[in-house]
Amino acid sequence: MPTAVNLDGRLLPPAEARLPVQDRAVLMGDSVYEVLRTYGRRPFELDLHLARLWRSAALSGLEPPWNGERCAAEVLRTLAASLGGDLPDAEAAPWNSSERSLRVLMTRGGGEAAPEVAPAAVVIAEPLHGPPLRAYREGVKVVLVEASRRRADPAAKTGSRLSHVLAQRAARAAGAHEALFAEADGTVTEGTSSNLFAVRAGQLLTPPLEAGILEGVTRGVVLRLALAAGVPLEERPLAASDLASADELFLTSTSREILPVTGLGDARVGVGRPGPITLALHAAFRRLAEASV
Repeated sequence: MPTAVNLDGRLLPPAEARLPVQDRAVLMGDSVYEVLRTYGRRPFELDLHLARLWRSAALSGLEPPWNGERCAAEVLRTLAASLGGDLPDAEAAPWNSSERSLRVLMTRGGGEAAPEVAPAAVVIAEPLHGPPLRAYREGVKVVLVEASRRRADPAAKTGSRLSHVLAQRAARAAGAHEALFAEADGTVTEGTSSNLFAVRAGQLLTPPLEAGILEGVTRGVVLRLALAAGVPLEERPLAASDLASADELFLTSTSREILPVTGLGDARVGVGRPGPITLALHAAFRRLAEASV
């Protein structure tokens, strides 16, 4: 069964998994969540993802219905139920074939308005749909969008994602892979579902957490890999002009790993192909991922 859903400990086909309409996750996006992936059908950095889930819950004043141990066990149980039945995909990157994306969601339930609706815990395991192999070879295009509506606390990964949905629609309309948020102060912070890195004169640059970005798990891995490789690194605010003059740009996220950016709007990034630091860091990330299997 390529897609399995776990609702409060019950394994169900997707069509049978339902939340009450009075759950605040349905009414207001009042929930927290994590998305992780597998390598060799085993979760990657599960502990880090669950730790961030609990931080998001604490920042949101939400009490998860499961503890961490139960949550990890249910993730593994749902993953096992989803294995098998994959269809071949000739365009997929080889490290994504037959792998799974795992979404873990905790809701507030009905809250004070509907106390009879208990908080819910959901795990969804489904085939991973990462960027195709050609995206890693050729790079992708991104566009800047105004960050007119953002989540209240960027450190919390919540279900309130309308600004991200609208920005991603704008990116698709422009023929781009991802949208980057341009803030009122002229800085560019992050993508709708990714962290941003630039390379200038051999130095790796990325916005700091204080800029109002989500602390990406893959972002943290890349920072560690860069330090281990001796790549000069600075966390500082990035302006649109920094991106326009960058030698290399890349995105990081769970499903993307390290994805080269070769187009910024209608302009070419660097020489228009994935750069050496991007490629070296992705090679190091691939070795780390393979070693985790």
